[in-house]
Amino acid sequence: MTVAMASIRSLLILVVLVLAAMPARGAEAVYPPGSRIGLAPPSGLATSKNFFGYEDPDNDVAIILLALPVEAYAELDRTLNAEALQRQGVTYEAREPVPLTSGKAFVVTGHQEVSNVRLRKWFLVASSSSLTALVTVQVPDAAQARYPDAAIRAALATLTIRPTVPVAEQLGLVPFKLGELAGFRVAGVMPGRAVMLSDAPADRPKLPPITIEPQILVAVAPGGPAQSSDRGQFARDLFATVPNLKDTRIVSSEPLRISGQQGHQILANGHDPSGTVALTVVQWVRFGSGAYLHLVGTARADDWKEAYPRFRSVRDGIDPR
Repeated sequence: MTVAMASIRSLLILVVLVLAAMPARGAEAVYPPGSRIGLAPPSGLATSKNFFGYEDPDNDVAIILLALPVEAYAELDRTLNAEALQRQGVTYEAREPVPLTSGKAFVVTGHQEVSNVRLRKWFLVASSSSLTALVTVQVPDAAQARYPDAAIRAALATLTIRPTVPVAEQLGLVPFKLGELAGFRVAGVMPGRAVMLSDAPADRPKLPPITIEPQILVAVAPGGPAQSSDRGQFARDLFATVPNLKDTRIVSSEPLRISGQQGHQILANGHDPSGTVALTVVQWVRFGSGAYLHLVGTARADDWKEAYPRFRSVRDGIDPR
């Protein structure tokens, strides 16, 4: 075999390997449940149950997706450099722009040693009109053959940002079922813990004048008093931790049954943090075995008559998964 033929053969083998590592053309982004950010992960990576992203736990390979405010892009563009990475124990290698349909983006590569394991690191920062995506990739040297740079680079190029997360998908992230939304929209979800329902529009700018629409927080937490005699004080202590209230005055505090279980209700008056908007608040605590359900509904005093029945509809439609 001549030198020229050997060179051509080597080039063809390289092309085949690179193409094999890349996602198929037209590969669709996979969105981890609850995430607006998605991409087409390399073969071998599955959606993680532990974080927003993808992982191959057997090879310690992970792609982590983080949604940040729009303003974060400019800050990361300015500060994600060799010095900043060095403070995190990462050795900077290179930075380059990445063409994405969502907007401006760049990727920074480096390496890091953790417990004597050398990791290849990637940091993709992508802008959009609604959020900044930060994607962190780690690949141990031992897994480089399975996840070569070409495969990671191709996967990052498929990053997309969807406008919203479907409501059913958001509600699937909490350990209870909401059978009735009572006309509220899902305003936020804390996976595994809580959901906020609100009448406030999603696109409202956070500018004066202050307007407060009815909203209700539904959360589950471990623990709770075993003795019924302790539940009233527990509910009052819990109410004292409710944020964004000022000048609160408890109007009533009494036990009641909620969906056939022991519970407690607190009604109170107060103001928003500025002290200018009069509010009425209801807290319900539904006690269970080893855990309790905590609901806090808040509305302007003028809106209370219409809001309270809706809060009750949400409360009475909650079931465990």
